[in-house]
Amino acid sequence: MRLGVGTLLRNLAPLVVGVALASILHFWIQPASGAFATKVLVDIGINVILAVSLTLVNGFTGQFSIGHAGFMCVGGYVAAAVTYYGSHRLYGDAFLHGGVLSWTAGQGGVAGPLLAGGDLLFVVACLLGGLAAAVAGYVVGLPSLRLRGDYLAIVTLGFGEIVRVLFQSTQPQLFLAGEIQSQSTWRLGTMLGGALGFTSVPFYSTLFWVYAFVALTLLATYRIKQSGYGRAFLSIREDEVAAEAMGVHTTRLKVRAFVLSSFFAGLAGALFAHSIGSINAGELGFQKSFDVIIMVVLGGMGSISGSTLAAIILTILPEVLRTATEHVNRYLPESYALPDLRMIIYSLALIVMMIVRPQGLFGLHEIWDFRKKARRHEGT
Repeated sequence: MRLGVGTLLRNLAPLVVGVALASILHFWIQPASGAFATKVLVDIGINVILAVSLTLVNGFTGQFSIGHAGFMCVGGYVAAAVTYYGSHRLYGDAFLHGGVLSWTAGQGGVAGPLLAGGDLLFVVACLLGGLAAAVAGYVVGLPSLRLRGDYLAIVTLGFGEIVRVLFQSTQPQLFLAGEIQSQSTWRLGTMLGGALGFTSVPFYSTLFWVYAFVALTLLATYRIKQSGYGRAFLSIREDEVAAEAMGVHTTRLKVRAFVLSSFFAGLAGALFAHSIGSINAGELGFQKSFDVIIMVVLGGMGSISGSTLAAIILTILPEVLRTATEHVNRYLPESYALPDLRMIIYSLALIVMMIVRPQGLFGLHEIWDFRKKARRHEGT
């Protein structure tokens, strides 16, 4: 029994540490950082979830999916609908009804207990968004993952564009609170906002919730990689024919990896919608999918820590370049002001990185693997 309890505590320790770090960010870092820095930190957390989740497919199983933003879009819209219409049902409005963990310094202070009913609604909405994206991943993955290479990429790209067009093509209709409660027939087009996007979503995505879900994503992905399923995933990446010869059901495992990846992408979409108060499918097209792919490739295909580090760098770098350009232009005459060169410099940095280190920052390894290698060298 003692061994069982000790094993359980060791397994839960990383998640407890992650929640503790999320609490530090929320209660100590966020009040002193300001609105802009807080927004950047939230974006970093969401991009980490997206990059690590795509690593499950593109890195572990060696597939090439370029429709990741489509699953993010599905999860974001489902979660936004749950919190918006659920808040109307429960509270009569769509305002923030969370506790301390869902309030930031810029929202007029702290109200209520540590956790409130709105927080539970938000967590349920995030999980439902992830499940909806997972279902979409299963529907797309089951027939398409029999394909390989460019053919799979085309199918996933097509899925992402279909999702974007469907959400943007819905006909928006504005409801009042009383009309929502008495409405007997809810049509898809009346709920999702159409081309204008789904607006008036409550701002629940604070640093605590974002980084608590980051910790959950990292821990779950690491456990998967170390498990028997993870080793089977990696065998598919290395040699799919040999994996099949050894009894690995490659299609079934690729679908499972696709479903898990889609779940976390939907979770990231839910956090994204509740961080800016709206979600528009037009912002989650193939360009967003390519941004996530760049993070995975830069970090190293199959490296969880590499994808995490790349997501942090590629989220901060454009903001640093934009701020530096604005700072330089303050001291230059208007006629000599520098244009917005941040995307050019950003692209050149990526090109140089791919030339210097084409395998990515960590390649196939994790950051702790380098420490093990250093110890072995010291021992010899």
